[in-house]
Amino acid sequence: MLSSQYEDVIVNQGKYGIRLTDTAEGRNSASMLISKMYAWRGYAGTHQLHDDPNRITLTATDQGETVGTLTIGIDSPIGLAADQIFKPELDAHRARGAKLCEFTKFAFDTNVRSKTSLANLFHLAVIYARDIHQCSDIMIEVNPRHRRFYEHMLGFQREADVRINPRVNAPAYLLRVNLEYVTDQIRQHGGTFTSGTTERSFYPYFFSPREESGIINRLLAVDEQHAA
Repeated sequence: MLSSQYEDVIVNQGKYGIRLTDTAEGRNSASMLISKMYAWRGYAGTHQLHDDPNRITLTATDQGETVGTLTIGIDSPIGLAADQIFKPELDAHRARGAKLCEFTKFAFDTNVRSKTSLANLFHLAVIYARDIHQCSDIMIEVNPRHRRFYEHMLGFQREADVRINPRVNAPAYLLRVNLEYVTDQIRQHGGTFTSGTTERSFYPYFFSPREESGIINRLLAVDEQHAA
């Protein structure tokens, strides 16, 4: 079971910050952004976030306003949201001993066009999945029009043909990326976007390995304090 223990701002860069959302007010603010952006994309359904011991929601704020959010679902006996339509594919990875997580409920205000802000949110989600909860693979359900970004820019691979996702009444692919691959890309390219790198993926906009190490150590220290 996950614990709601990281309530401080994780990233604080002036007016911009990322924090764990662990209050009803915070979840409601994130839900409003998700509903707004999903409606803009033409997705159906309601997208209210609820207090769930197997889910972690991160929110990005700019001058106090929620501009981005992403939820990490950690696999458990009750499964993942993606099991609704992709259970055979997920079970195949569970059978080989993988510890799965899924990135869901992703939304980012289109008025905020900072690649670094978006990458920060993804990178922190990676840290929670890999270093706090020892996951091995990230699963994600994506609309066909977004598939190329995840494949070409983040290294996800397609796991199944497109199916209709009833939660949003829209087509979706199941994609997967192994966290060892993500770790290697961060080690090679993280934080290099200002150095004239020729790398064309999204990883140069992630934190540098040194910044990543500092964040991991800080979160693990908080984890140990709460476990004591």
